[in-house]
Amino acid sequence: MSLEALLPSAIDGLMLGFVYGLAAMGLTLIFGVMKVINLSHGPVIALGMFAVFLLFSSFGINPYVGVLAAAAIGLLFGTVIYFVAVDRVINAPELTTLLATFSVNLMIIGVGTVLFTTSPRSVDIDLGALRGSGVTILGTHAVAVVIAVLAAAALYGFLFRTRVGKQVRAVANNRAAAELMGIDSRRMLALAFGIGTALAMTSGALLSTLFAFTILSGGTYELKSFVIVVLGGLGNPTGALVGGLVIGLLEGVLTVFIPVAWVPVFEYLIFLVMLQLRPAGLLGSRA
Repeated sequence: MSLEALLPSAIDGLMLGFVYGLAAMGLTLIFGVMKVINLSHGPVIALGMFAVFLLFSSFGINPYVGVLAAAAIGLLFGTVIYFVAVDRVINAPELTTLLATFSVNLMIIGVGTVLFTTSPRSVDIDLGALRGSGVTILGTHAVAVVIAVLAAAALYGFLFRTRVGKQVRAVANNRAAAELMGIDSRRMLALAFGIGTALAMTSGALLSTLFAFTILSGGTYELKSFVIVVLGGLGNPTGALVGGLVIGLLEGVLTVFIPVAWVPVFEYLIFLVMLQLRPAGLLGSRA
């Protein structure tokens, strides 16, 4: 590719970065509130993809209405995951919760492979494109950015402007003190896990309108989410969004100069460098 492709590639990468950031926000919210590393994050993203696909292909429901449905399903499903797999081991060593969510990971992939196989699927939607000055912005990318920004804004509005959201933050800051103030920490933890899962499924739903996917596709985005979370700051939703933009921009720019297959190598190199030089991330931990 030539340098003439640098600007459009950078713009595409930034737009995709918003969706990456949304996925990472779900992961970092769960970690920030309950110190649980959610290894079911990737398969949940894939479930968001299939939720939109099934609603669109089977019932003719507009994919962007399907995105809302995926978010609602994710909220409910995440709450169920919490009570079934996480609640009883929430105070156990971190390895225990890690294995609990990894078990959920394996179950989702196993059932999903039986139901959907590993054949690629796609959501056939075309919203046209905006063209000018050598730059082409696909309508699907633009809508994905808008929805991702609205979802991030809704999360902040909930956490900082609502009573329940403030209770979630109180539990994240000091669970014991929150309980002394009469807050039902168990309920808040389940809600946080549900919201984190809803964000993951929403990002998967948006990604289904951009790329082909399989039930195994979530693994790639899960790894990106971990890189983004470390880059932005553990437990910091703002950092996750910023980290998503950085990784998206990096992907867009690097593909101009090197083969696409090498891009993940640089992403994981950044991951290692951040762990060594600034383990708290660009914006620090929990904000």
